[in-house]
Formats: sequence, C-alpha cells, structure tokens
Amino acid sequence: MSELLFYEDAPVGLSFDTEGIVVTECHVVQFAGLSGDFFALHMDDEFARSLGFQGRVAHGLLGLILVDGLKNRASQRFEAVASLSWQWNFRKPLYPGDRIHGHLTVADKRLTRRGDRGILTLALEVRNGKGEVLQDGTNLLMVRTRNPQS
Repeated sequence: MSELLFYEDAPVGLSFDTEGIVVTECHVVQFAGLSGDFFALHMDDEFARSLGFQGRVAHGLLGLILVDGLKNRASQRFEAVASLSWQWNFRKPLYPGDRIHGHLTVADKRLTRRGDRGILTLALEVRNGKGEVLQDGTNLLMVRTRNPQS
C-alpha cells in the first residue's frame, strides 16, 4: 500500500528510491514511434557502435518519463496537482537492458499564495543497476496541503 505525501509530510531533505524497471527494446521502439524520433543512434546498433557506444542508446527522454512514472507509483508518493517544470541533464547513455530506478530528494518547498497547495522542488536522479547516475535534474511539483489555509 502506498503512502500519500501531502505538502506537510514532505520536509526538505526527505529522500527515497523508487522501484526499478528494465528498459526494453520494445520501450525504445514504441517511444520512437510515439515521438517520431527515429535517429539512427536509437534504432541502428551498428551506427551506435561506430560512434563509440556499446550499442543502441535509448532516448534520453525515455529515461525521464520512465522514472517519472515510477515516482508516481512509488510506495511513498506525492499528492500531486501538477508538474510545473523540469530542468534535466543527460550524463551517461541509457541502454536497452539497463535496469533503472529513481532517487528523489525534496530540495526545497514553499506554500502558494492561496495556501491550499505547495510547490516542492524535487532533485531526481536516474540510476542504473551499477549505481551510476545516468540523468539528473529538478522537477517543480505542485502538491496539495493536508489542511488548506483559507
């Protein structure tokens, strides 16, 4: 059973890991179809190897959306209203077959003017099975307060 975290339940410094997911060839092909991004680096193993990679590289945004989905299904998850912004970095390649998970930390927080919602600054990392940080960045997430201040 998951624990819903309201604004009051998310102190600065709160940190947790999501479950993991294996990035599959199917994920890569479906993401290419959905996004229209059929760049050879993602679709052609030989081309990717010619550039010095160990094989096809999954789309960077695929890693972000998979970890965002894991965040939204985590055993501790936020009582979210909306995601307001992302700032994101791609540090290392993500390969089909990599098992990834998210590491989240509440880096900052503030109440909105109305007082019925708060804005959390989440620091997120996408880590592979070796513990390497493949991607990282921040997400501004609007969440509900437990006791709205009117």
